[in-house]
Amino acid sequence: MKSISPRRPFRIGRSRTGLGLFATKPIEKGDFIIKYWGRRVSNKLADEIDNRYLFEINSRWTVDGATRRNIARYINHSCRPNAETDIIKGEILITAIKNIAPGDEITYDYGKDHFNAFIKPKGCRCVKCAEQKRHARRNGRG
Repeated sequence: MKSISPRRPFRIGRSRTGLGLFATKPIEKGDFIIKYWGRRVSNKLADEIDNRYLFEINSRWTVDGATRRNIARYINHSCRPNAETDIIKGEILITAIKNIAPGDEITYDYGKDHFNAFIKPKGCRCVKCAEQKRHARRNGRG
């Protein structure tokens, strides 16, 4: 995994789902983008915490990424993501899986459990799902 320049290649901005993280410089496939971090809590305690920024790292531990200093918390879900998360030695690293152009929103797939619990009930608003809904409406199926 190669690292990109020390200057941040992204900015926080408005997205279709609220705030998001957007590329300000080209990010190449395979580039490390950012680390998702926060206080480490037991999974038992995580079940009692009421926030959307919990990231389970294994069967015992979860990272509570709610602090606003955790810039990675602004990365939104997509069913067709351009980044992915890897857990290496207890750290959550976010890496590009496609070339990301300046202005593109940085996204990753939050996973089936999070999707079913939080996104599906309200309807997914990622670009892929929005395109599918538009297509269905145009064809009289929605």
